[in-house]
Amino acid sequence: MENTKKPGIYKTVVEQISGIFVPIINYLTAASIIKSVLILLAGAGVLSKDNGLYMVFYAVSDGFFYFLPVFLAITASKQWKTDLYIALLIPVAMLYPDLMAVLENGGTLPFLAFKIQPAIYHSSVIPVILGVGLLHFVEKPCDKVIPEAVRGFVKPIICCLIVLPFTFLIFGPIGTWIGNALTDLFNILYDWNHVAAGIFMGFIIQPMVFVGAHWSIVPISIASIAANGYDLLLPLLGGAVYGQCGAALAMAIIYKDKEKKNISYQAALSSALGVTEPALFGVTMRNPRAMLSACIAGAVGGGIAGFAGSQCMAFAFPSFVTCIAYAGNGFVLFLVSMAVAFPIGLGLTLLQRRWILPPEKE
Repeated sequence: MENTKKPGIYKTVVEQISGIFVPIINYLTAASIIKSVLILLAGAGVLSKDNGLYMVFYAVSDGFFYFLPVFLAITASKQWKTDLYIALLIPVAMLYPDLMAVLENGGTLPFLAFKIQPAIYHSSVIPVILGVGLLHFVEKPCDKVIPEAVRGFVKPIICCLIVLPFTFLIFGPIGTWIGNALTDLFNILYDWNHVAAGIFMGFIIQPMVFVGAHWSIVPISIASIAANGYDLLLPLLGGAVYGQCGAALAMAIIYKDKEKKNISYQAALSSALGVTEPALFGVTMRNPRAMLSACIAGAVGGGIAGFAGSQCMAFAFPSFVTCIAYAGNGFVLFLVSMAVAFPIGLGLTLLQRRWILPPEKE
């Protein structure tokens, strides 16, 4: 008898989001490799950051992440069958320089009887995905109600009038609200126990990336470096990067499907270079056990870095590529935290192979 059981809400949501990311996984990986090579060449003194070659290729690689909402609007529009050009109006508004100058620097904007709260929109994920998702439901009645003779220009106006207020008033600040709450909890934990704070941040940081909440820690870390010459938060995140790397590599080993295997290998490579989005959105979030394994690995790594009191001397997200920025107190154990997290993420995921991919599905 055919199995008609419907997938759960979590699986449905993750499959939809993964479907948005899978078409651009190769380009995420390519951009991360180009960016990492440039950082290595600049760190070794081979290329100056003022060199035209460096600037052009860094613009290509970093620009892809900066304008990620535009690419996501395209893939989400295809996934949910919305009007592509109306969908693109969402990231165009999000990334408009005058708005970003206010909202990404902590300012607010009056909007009718409300205030648009500060949020980070460049490189963001959730606001544009939720915006295009809402657009899907707004377009349907518009297509039914608006006369065809005027639909071409009336529909975009109505869609913008409904979708953009939701995007800026609710969807955009979601990550900031979550991030601020978790950062406050981290500060309480760090004052109580450094190891506990490291375990907490190492475990929670990748789910924070998933909802875009990780950007809330950027101004805190930059301010700490400016005031004290070092930051204690960023080193706690290194283990999470390589926990993701290990989990993604394990999934590449587990999968029999060639396409999924290739995506997982690419995601593992990208994570090894410090960029976890391909692994997160293309691999581990689709497999809760793999994601949990990566988070546990991150927690172990975070606990080690917290125990060492590891410091970041210049702002850079943690990886072996950027480890020179962490060459302060607790540097050796910071490296250990990343090295230990990788086999934990790999091993825990492989140990759960029979539940992740039962034999009949291999």
